[in-house]
Amino acid sequence: MAIQNIRWTAAFALLGALWSTGAAAQEQPEPRRIRIGVGPQLVPRYPGADGHVVRPFFDLALARGDTPFEFEAADESAGLSLLRAQGFSAGPAIGFEGARRTRDVPGVRSVGFTVEAGAFVQYSLAAPLRARLEVRQGIGGHRGLVGVASVDYIARDRDDWLFAIGPRVTASSGRYQRAYFGVPVASVAASGLPAFEPSGGVHAVGANASYLRQITPRWGVLAYGKYDRLIDDAAESPIVRRAGSRDQWSGGLALTYTFSRQPD
Repeated sequence: MAIQNIRWTAAFALLGALWSTGAAAQEQPEPRRIRIGVGPQLVPRYPGADGHVVRPFFDLALARGDTPFEFEAADESAGLSLLRAQGFSAGPAIGFEGARRTRDVPGVRSVGFTVEAGAFVQYSLAAPLRARLEVRQGIGGHRGLVGVASVDYIARDRDDWLFAIGPRVTASSGRYQRAYFGVPVASVAASGLPAFEPSGGVHAVGANASYLRQITPRWGVLAYGKYDRLIDDAAESPIVRRAGSRDQWSGGLALTYTFSRQPD
């Protein structure tokens, strides 16, 4: 599952602003609008967990002049659009996956915190649909490959309000699934669980919905809810069946603040 733990969009958004508007700012000195959202979110402790933890929920969006802020799904990884053409965009993406400690599943090895680096491609279909594909490689932690395909239906009235909803399909490599859902033979005695070696493939299907409402010209609220259902090997994992849950819920609520900055 793509990380929902914290929105690290700020760094990418600022880089994107410098990339796409640095030269244009001299030709079209329109004010830059910035929207910052901060709040809590409730997410599974780790993929397949039954329990949840509260983590920060952060969002940052940039726009120029009276151009509406670009839509970003609350559950997508931070990304920087380096290629743009006729509704198509692509670039690097970075995500994060939480750790599973030894005490979470006694007798089974822990999985460290993982940085996931990769890329995304997205395309705006016939309005109001947007499709996106992310593929990320784990660095440390699970060290596996994970990909998320999504389609969002987007309804909005410029920046006054926005509602988006759409399906999600998450697939991963055997290494990822063995890290979170596998039980090595060496762990059978200590854990009391049967040995289990999952293979790669689709491991979750679900949906995400988000809602943004501007209450005043400066203040607004942003909320999202997401549900994933573990399937195939992930759903059959002894770890999930005994100590976890096939149903993976998450959600967040943030207060947003919008302000303008005049070009230098």
